[in-house]
Amino acid sequence: MNTEGLDKKAVVAVLNKILEVELAGVVRYTHYSLMVYGYNRIPIVSWLREQATESLTHAQQAGEWITTLDDHPSLAVGPLLETHKHDIGSILRESLEAEQAGLQLYRDLLKLVQDKSVALEEYAREMVLAEEQHASEVDKMLRMPPKS
Repeated sequence: MNTEGLDKKAVVAVLNKILEVELAGVVRYTHYSLMVYGYNRIPIVSWLREQATESLTHAQQAGEWITTLDDHPSLAVGPLLETHKHDIGSILRESLEAEQAGLQLYRDLLKLVQDKSVALEEYAREMVLAEEQHASEVDKMLRMPPKS
């Protein structure tokens, strides 16, 4: 991979932060899925576990880019917040906050690689798109239906 003009050290640093945040997402979503009770438990648990799987995939993708750049993926896990608030609204608000932090990291990556690496730029754009779509879905889940 041609890394000419690319601040490889800065790119790897952001990719490692992404890896850590996505791994934290695996833990967070798995924990949330265990803490859901009530009538809607089954579809909510299923959705949360899908999010955990997606976070793992995103972590693996970031790790692959780090090794493609001939560097070493972090073994750290990003911040984990335990509020002991496990109602669905609290879970979704915490999820949205974490997703927005991850989205910012992908935007930071995009700025670093823009016009320097087509492959990394496409990866960053794909991830910004995915995270924006996910954040908008969580936002919709938190909203009340419009009154007619």
